[in-house]
Amino acid sequence: MRRKLNCILLIDDDEPTNFLNKLIIEEAECAENVQVEQSAPDALEYLTTEIEEVAGSGSTPDLIFLDINMPAMDGWEFLEEYQKLTPAQKARVIVVMLTTSYNPEDEVKARNHGLIAEFRNKPLTTEMLMDVLHQHFPEKF
Repeated sequence: MRRKLNCILLIDDDEPTNFLNKLIIEEAECAENVQVEQSAPDALEYLTTEIEEVAGSGSTPDLIFLDINMPAMDGWEFLEEYQKLTPAQKARVIVVMLTTSYNPEDEVKARNHGLIAEFRNKPLTTEMLMDVLHQHFPEKF
C-alpha cells in the first residue's frame, strides 16, 4: 500500500495549466492536498503564514512544481526568497522546475541550483508525475 504525500504545491501564473496539473495530480491520488498559487509572492505567503496557522494538518508541501516565467516575481526570484525561509518552513521539499522554457541557459542554471531537484518541460503528464515521485519519494511510491 503506497502512502500519499502531504501536499503538492503548484506555482504557476497560468490558470489553465494549474487546472490541468491539479487534475493530473488528483487523478493519480498521490497527495492529500494540492495547493495552487498563481504567483510566487502568494506561494511565499502560503509557505510562511498559512502553514504556520495549520501546523500539523498535512499542508506542508513535500513537492513543489515551479514555473520560471511569471510576472512580478519569476521562479528564480522565488527561489532567492525561498532560501531565506526557516528550516521548518522549507522542511524537506523537492522543487521541480516545470516550465515552457527551452532556453538551454535556464536548464543549466536549474541543474546547478542547489534547491532544484529537476528541470522538466511542460506539460505535466501522469508519466512525468510518477517518474518524479518514484525518483524522489521511493519510500512512498
